[in-house]
Amino acid sequence: MGTTKGRIKAISVSKEKGTSKTGVPEAELKTDFGIVGDAHAGNGPRQISLLAVESIDRLLAKDVKVSPGDFAENIMTEGFDLRVLKVGSKLKLGRVELQVTQLGKLCHRRCQIFDRIGACIMPREGIFARVTGPGRIKVGDVIEIIDD
Repeated sequence: MGTTKGRIKAISVSKEKGTSKTGVPEAELKTDFGIVGDAHAGNGPRQISLLAVESIDRLLAKDVKVSPGDFAENIMTEGFDLRVLKVGSKLKLGRVELQVTQLGKLCHRRCQIFDRIGACIMPREGIFARVTGPGRIKVGDVIEIIDD
């Protein structure tokens, strides 16, 4: 089994869907909504997106420079094996609780990152969740699975 405890490496938000996100040091998450101030927030199943820095590092072997949020992920994780998650898994990020709703996604059109480097890992390795317990998160907070 992979590592089931890690940290938040970066938090990112955007004002528009389909664009890169901008890093913030902390964020407020609301139950059944997502990150306050993020374009993807709302009552749908993909309120929060997570992507592991290790996934990005594998892609960067192509000598491409990317920044947190370039893949439109809200939360970049470090030291946490997102591949162990399944739909229904429960996570704790600091004091905030999430429940995984989707593994990967279907890309309907090319995003900015695909146009720039010819690849995007969110469809294969992105994790989507809804907020089940509200609060504030900050870069460096611990991420862990709270169910088996």
